[in-house]
Amino acid sequence: MVEICELCGRSPIKTTEHHLIPKEYGGAEGPTTMLCSACHRQLHALFRNDELANFYHTLERIQEHPDMEKYIRWVKKQDPEKRITTRKSNRKKR
Repeated sequence: MVEICELCGRSPIKTTEHHLIPKEYGGAEGPTTMLCSACHRQLHALFRNDELANFYHTLERIQEHPDMEKYIRWVKKQDPEKRITTRKSNRKKR
């Protein structure tokens, strides 16, 4: 089975399940999406779980964030076999 990251569209790639609403905010049985490990790590490096639960709980909203737009444009050009290093956000974590 060929796996495709639902955020960056790279394939074939190993994906992990991302809960669009974090489990700690009641999303254990909620909608999920399949992301490559690079996108999954970047998503959690950029957003806090409360931000994911309250606003960034759809792929569309995640993709529209300026930092994620830039990241997605870049990562699409990367070899799916390459290990991508995650950079932490410069935004203040509350």
